[in-house]
Amino acid sequence: MTVLEVRDVHLSFAGVKAIDGVSFDVAEGELFAVIGPNGAGKTSIFNVISGVYRPQRGSVVFQGEDLTDLKPHRRAERGIARTFQNVELFSGLTVLDNLMLGRHQHTRYGPLAAMAWLGRARSAEVRARAAVEEIIDFLELQQWRRQLVGLLPYGVQKRVELGRALAMEPRLLLLDEPVAGMNLEETEDMARFILDIRQELGVAMILVEHDMGLVMDLADRILAVDFGVRLALDVPERIRDHPEVVKAYLGETS
Repeated sequence: MTVLEVRDVHLSFAGVKAIDGVSFDVAEGELFAVIGPNGAGKTSIFNVISGVYRPQRGSVVFQGEDLTDLKPHRRAERGIARTFQNVELFSGLTVLDNLMLGRHQHTRYGPLAAMAWLGRARSAEVRARAAVEEIIDFLELQQWRRQLVGLLPYGVQKRVELGRALAMEPRLLLLDEPVAGMNLEETEDMARFILDIRQELGVAMILVEHDMGLVMDLADRILAVDFGVRLALDVPERIRDHPEVVKAYLGETS
C-alpha cells in the first residue's frame, strides 16, 4: 500500500531549479532513501513533503489526500514527522519534557483545563506521559530522562530528537542525516533504532544521509538526485553500480 506519492515536483528560487520534475512513491513500512551530493535538492524534497516549501508545479499525496496546499502543522496532524540535520531541541528542558512536546498535536484541551489540572486535561496528560515513557524505553534513554538536553552528548541529543518525532505517532518519518557528526558506536546505535522502528512500529521512513554504507545497508530502495534531477530509483545493489550515480555522487571510477 502506497503511503506517499510525490508527482512531477518543480521548485525554483529566483530562477534556480532546486527540484526539477522529481517523482517517487513510498510504500507502507518502507525505508526509502534519498542520496546526492551537496546542493542536489535532498533537503528541498524534504521541505516540500513537510510543507515548508510549496512547489510551483507537482503534487504531494499522503494516504490518498493531496497535501500540496496544506501548512506544515496540518501535515504533522496527518501523520508526517521529521528530524533535522542540525539538532532542533529545547536545550534548557529535560529529555522527558522535549519528548512531551511531541505529544502537542494530540492535546485536546484548552489552557483553563490545563491550569485547573482536572478532568480531560489530567487524563490526557497521563496518556501522553505513558506514551513518552514507552519511547524512552524503546530508545534506551532511561538514564538521561531527567537531564537537561543541552548537557547531553551529541549522539544522545540526536536520539532524543528521533524520540520527539516518534511521540507524534507518525505514519511517515523524515530522517534528515540522522547520523551526521556521530562516531562509529553512535552510528551503529542509530542504525539499530531505525531498523527497530521499521520492524516493530511499521512506520514508513525517508532517509537522507551521506553515510553510503548506512544507506546501502538499511534502505529498501534509493532515489539518487543531482541538481534537482532524478538520476535513478532502484534497490541498493543496482544504485551502487549505476553509472550516473557513480559519476555524480560516488566519484568517477578509474
